Amino acid sequence: MSELIPRAGKSSLLAFLFTALLSASSARAQSSLPADVRQEIDKIASQTLARTGVPSASVAVVKGGQIAYEQAYGDARLGPRTPATTKMRYSVGSISKQFTATAILMLAEEGKLRLDDPVGRFLPDLTRANEVTIRQILSHTSGYQDYWPQDYVPPFMLQTVTAEKILDLWARKPLDFEPGTRWQYSNTNYVIAGLIVEKASGTPFVEFLQKRIFTPLKMESVVNIDQTKLTESDPTGYMRYALGPLRPAPKEGKGWLFAAGELAMTADDLAKWDIAMINRSLLKPDSYREMQTEVKLKNGEGTHYGLGIDLFTQDGHRVIEHGGEVSGFTSDNVVLPDDHVAVAVLTNQDAVGAASTIAQRVGSLFIAAPGAQSVAAQKLAQVRAIYEGLQRGQIDRSLFTDDANAYFSDQALKDFAAGLGSLGAPTTFAASGEGSRGGMTYLTYRITYPQRNLGIVIFLTPDGKYEQYQIMPRN
Repeated sequence: MSELIPRAGKSSLLAFLFTALLSASSARAQSSLPADVRQEIDKIASQTLARTGVPSASVAVVKGGQIAYEQAYGDARLGPRTPATTKMRYSVGSISKQFTATAILMLAEEGKLRLDDPVGRFLPDLTRANEVTIRQILSHTSGYQDYWPQDYVPPFMLQTVTAEKILDLWARKPLDFEPGTRWQYSNTNYVIAGLIVEKASGTPFVEFLQKRIFTPLKMESVVNIDQTKLTESDPTGYMRYALGPLRPAPKEGKGWLFAAGELAMTADDLAKWDIAMINRSLLKPDSYREMQTEVKLKNGEGTHYGLGIDLFTQDGHRVIEHGGEVSGFTSDNVVLPDDHVAVAVLTNQDAVGAASTIAQRVGSLFIAAPGAQSVAAQKLAQVRAIYEGLQRGQIDRSLFTDDANAYFSDQALKDFAAGLGSLGAPTTFAASGEGSRGGMTYLTYRITYPQRNLGIVIFLTPDGKYEQYQIMPRN
């Protein structure tokens, strides 16, 4: 199971409260993207499938912290021809690894393990178990050899296997390198991590994920394909030899995907996970910080990898990404956490980069071109100055419309000062999105403090005055 998707060079926004402003009961902003953006996404997906010959793709886009668009393209099955739908589940391959890493972080929060514990605390008979840490297995810096680097299924992998047998063959042999000195993708690392989850929690691995992640996030479509095939109502996975015809791909034997690539779900459910990543709603802030911090080698060299996720920047935007591949399926998941944007793309052919191409190109639609400055960015200094004034209970009324000045009554200003004044200077104060509504420009900003996050939603009239400047708590 090769990672397949290149690790570098991969991939403004709707307001993060756009849907809530429209309707408190509107939980999904389906089709909230402008028509021209939807058309461009459709064009990117359709052209990529046509050019690569991949049968189908299911795409979900998060914008403003909500699912803004989802669409399926092409054929989920070729015989008989069955159009893909957004309700179909695709195998997500190694995207599963970030769920495994999250399970480890949850157990660390409970004090049942530490990231810098040796794996020998739970699996003492692995090679150099007391020298390799849990952090190193999650970041692919352990030295344990990968049991599945191929982009196809070798004959031995058609047979049933256990996690312990995988470790017998690949984690009880000499390491490929000294722990912490190289980055080398290895599925074996995550088999180890899955067994650690079971030993530390006393719960079967997928049962732990179901109870602690999928159920809270209402990810109802998720299934464990390590133990069962997808159903007749889901896509068929395909492969091809060079430019030959598409053929149904073989299914791996039971056990080979344990904790490293065992999950299948809809693009919609993967987008729910992305929203939780953006909102940091499932783990504590310190755990997200651990997950999303680049792991460095012992010589100080960066790896562009955190815990189960690739990390990089594009045009100044922070990007969290990971691709996935199992027999018959490839996927890519791109999250721009500071922009509240994510793109999940699932396809039903292996050993091809169509999912990555679609995700990168769709993601780029939401990143301003280098040198371009959004209205939100242009207004950043003024917006921050207004915020600092409100912390003192003061505003420059010449900046506001009559409506907004009525909103900022004497009592309101006292309340702003009482609630905000003690917070002091924020850790970050950044533009997060912009758009138009009601003949005005709306802008959003994200403010972070060590113990809380705030959001600002602004409406600007055509003459540049503030019709609204609202501050509210955020996850």
